[in-house]
Amino acid sequence: MELQNQQPLDGDPTTTARGPAPERHYTVAELARRWFFSQNTIRRLFSCEPGVVRIARPQTRCKRGYTSIRIPERIAERVHRRLQGLT
Repeated sequence: MELQNQQPLDGDPTTTARGPAPERHYTVAELARRWFFSQNTIRRLFSCEPGVVRIARPQTRCKRGYTSIRIPERIAERVHRRLQGLT
């Protein structure tokens, strides 16, 4: 059986029919631009939200710790509805 190249569903290379991330994941900067909030506000809104993907690098003697955040589209929609008072 030959493996075929997976074509992106919407032009985004991270979204494929059988890829590891079938739904869109936003960065903090992307949501900040979309919602007209600061990046700090987006981080604060999603800091304790279940379902947000966090990848942390611990602090060492020479480098500070860093956490990358990716927010799934369904989680962003849920928080947006909550902020609008629809939930």
